[in-house]
Amino acid sequence: MSNTFALLGGEVVDSQAQRRGDVLITDGTISEVSDSVSVPEGAHVIDATDMLISPGFVDIQVHFREPGREEAEDIETGSRAAAVGGVTAVQTMANTYPRIDSVEAFRDMSARSQKALCDVYASAAITKNLESKELAPLADLYAAGARTFTDDGECVASARLMREAIETLSAYDDVVLAQHCEDHSLVHDGVMDEGPVSEELGVKGRHRVAEEIIIARDIALMKAFADPKLRYHVLHLSTVEGLDLIRQAQTQGVNVSTEIAPQHLVLTSQELLSGNTSFKMNPPLRTARDVEMLRAGLADGTIAAIATDHAPHPADKKALGITDAPPGMLGVETAFSVCMTYLVETGVLTLEDLVRVMSLNPARIINAHKLESSRGGHGLDIAPGNPANITVFNSKEEWIVDAQHLQSKSINSPWDGQKLTGKVHYTFVRGKMTCEKGSPTQ
Repeated sequence: MSNTFALLGGEVVDSQAQRRGDVLITDGTISEVSDSVSVPEGAHVIDATDMLISPGFVDIQVHFREPGREEAEDIETGSRAAAVGGVTAVQTMANTYPRIDSVEAFRDMSARSQKALCDVYASAAITKNLESKELAPLADLYAAGARTFTDDGECVASARLMREAIETLSAYDDVVLAQHCEDHSLVHDGVMDEGPVSEELGVKGRHRVAEEIIIARDIALMKAFADPKLRYHVLHLSTVEGLDLIRQAQTQGVNVSTEIAPQHLVLTSQELLSGNTSFKMNPPLRTARDVEMLRAGLADGTIAAIATDHAPHPADKKALGITDAPPGMLGVETAFSVCMTYLVETGVLTLEDLVRVMSLNPARIINAHKLESSRGGHGLDIAPGNPANITVFNSKEEWIVDAQHLQSKSINSPWDGQKLTGKVHYTFVRGKMTCEKGSPTQ
């Protein structure tokens, strides 16, 4: 296939006003954007009529399960799902087996990621084995290339260790300290949000105050011990109380950001009454008031990014019932369409807002926008000279989710059988087509 692509007849949407634009891609770079580009001989021509051309989406929280849990997902299948979802870069979490808590494990993960259909930014653990007993070798991991540190799947339970991590990582540039904010002592045996629905089902809850406690603690630690350049990032925010703490800290100048998963902007704990364990996740689905206020926090910019927390599990594990099934759901392939359907079509966000929270902002949170890296250049405008990390989608096309035919090895999608609006047709990573007409290219 030619290394030149001409995207003709579409509209461009990025940080600038939506505008008519043909886009020419040459040798991995955007070479021309205009009302009518001159198509070189031999170029691969794509009819983008009725489509939008945007910077590729960046998902900064995914679990691709490799190494150690490949029966649920691996980097190849996870990245195929990402490509079909319009995602050009992902950030994987460190709770693999073995944990990414050593230089050897980090380098192994980086080597495995070379086969992916998207750029993979691997995070590293804060504490050894995610056990909150001893710090991982943070300086060595930074020297090996790690820039995001998180025990996601677990919370750093020790305030002392969190202080030491803050002080250690404050010495370095471009570092993100990301926290799964749930006080383990309050939620360790809980199944879902503690409240009327958990009582009706007769199961133990995970009380919302567990999130608030950790966010408040860590913000206090950041104020006391962090260098201003160190970013503290709250993973998968789920409560209005957590949102209020983050908003207040931001107004006080604390370098804190947060993300939210599509499910926490759409679904509530009521879904668990169906018995479908695809609705079981950590942090759990909350209340309608949380959904309403978190949507407002996303719209006003307090919540900077949408990230999926893509968490595949084998069907036999999810069939164990609400108490014993592992928490988590698929997300990377459907996130754009879910957000188009429930946020853009309903007027919560504009299309420009959606590109901001799914591409521009998440890229900047993990510094994936920087051109210095060979994997960089994500979340940049569709403009000449920028790397061709691009998503082409039809914002009005409707389709029905069939979990059996998603790209993941697993099928635990809460959107199974739902009609969604918005469909990705093409994805490019530095000019390499990774999704063509809605299917992965490999």
